[in-house]
Amino acid sequence: MKQKIAFALLMGIVTTGIISFVLVSLNLGWPLSYIDAWLQSWAVAYIIVIPAILLISPVVEKLVHLLIPKK
Repeated sequence: MKQKIAFALLMGIVTTGIISFVLVSLNLGWPLSYIDAWLQSWAVAYIIVIPAILLISPVVEKLVHLLIPKK
């Protein structure tokens, strides 16, 4: 369980950082307030995605095992 939580925390940092960076760039361009907007967006995304990863990943894992059974 500790590994799943650590995975969710680290994966959340990486994925939300990348996605928020790209979306803020596309929506705002590069204003002087870019870093502030990006960090705020990143924080909100991270708070949302961690519980989502922890709640959804068991369902997705079962679905993957159904779609691709072990040999």
